[in-house]
Amino acid sequence: FDFYVEIIRLVDLHDLLPSFQRKTSHRDDQIVIIHRKTPQRSTCCHKELRFLCLLRNGSARNPCDYRQHTAEIEAMFRYRTDRSSLSRAITLSEVVFHSVVRSIRSKHHNAFFALGMNIIQAVMFVMFFYFMFTVLGMRGAAIRGDFLLYMMSGVFLFMTHTKTVGAVVGAEGPSSPMMQHAPMNTTIAILSAAIGALYVQVLSMLIILFIYHVAFTPIQIEEPIPAFGMLLLGWASGAAIGLVLYVLKPWMPGLIGIISTVYQRSNMLFSGKMVLANTLPGNMLPLFIWNPLFHVIDQARGYIFINYNPHVTWWEYTAWLALVFFVLGLMGEFYTRRAVSLSWSARR
Repeated sequence: FDFYVEIIRLVDLHDLLPSFQRKTSHRDDQIVIIHRKTPQRSTCCHKELRFLCLLRNGSARNPCDYRQHTAEIEAMFRYRTDRSSLSRAITLSEVVFHSVVRSIRSKHHNAFFALGMNIIQAVMFVMFFYFMFTVLGMRGAAIRGDFLLYMMSGVFLFMTHTKTVGAVVGAEGPSSPMMQHAPMNTTIAILSAAIGALYVQVLSMLIILFIYHVAFTPIQIEEPIPAFGMLLLGWASGAAIGLVLYVLKPWMPGLIGIISTVYQRSNMLFSGKMVLANTLPGNMLPLFIWNPLFHVIDQARGYIFINYNPHVTWWEYTAWLALVFFVLGLMGEFYTRRAVSLSWSARR
């Protein structure tokens, strides 16, 4: 008989952080598997018998504990194959959910602190523009209505769009170590980055609006559902632009990093969050009209305020641009995923 011993460490699949990083479980178990190969008479194959015992803190357990841990061991070392479309969709949703949680928690070990930092950043943006408009005497150029709501409508869409672009561009690529795990792929990485950015921005927006409504003055949004639709359109366009940059990043990482930074910084001026499209002179309108974020911010203000009707912007422009960029990004991602190599980053 031929014996050999295999000692492995148990990975806890119910602990999110160890299951993603493949660390030892918090129970600190070891599995000792004794394999015995016996020759069969009729064939040249070998029959493998396994005897298992669990070691914990240096002491052996009863080998009968194998029956109690069989399901966990099989789930740990067996890749689940989904045969139906429904089961594949459920598996994809589950992995995306855990990836979203991981992407949010990666910004800070405390999820509430990460959310609080985003809320503080949004409030600082609003207060900065509020005082700048007050000092420069430009409040008269704003919409008749709640001036702070006017400022927040631009800041919220601006932050959602730019944060989504940055999150998708910074998502893990095809050569990332996370892609070595079977359920993980680049589609899940992109989805988790985009959905994580949307979750943080929407939650921050709701908290700020609730505090402003309760503590300061009641707010009134004329058409809240179409206004929120413009926020989603701004998020989708940011994800589409980020997807194209994400695809090009393995080919020219330095240049794409510069382009991504320049685009996000240019939106500080050309997103239209500080100006009204209807009041812009004709010679300045081309500086803003190319920007998809400029269109969704102006259209959102048309749904928020009853006495403002956008004339020079169209939400269809942003929708078609997002659709075209999504198609190009998916085509490029399929090609890049098959061609990219880990040696590309090693030679830099």
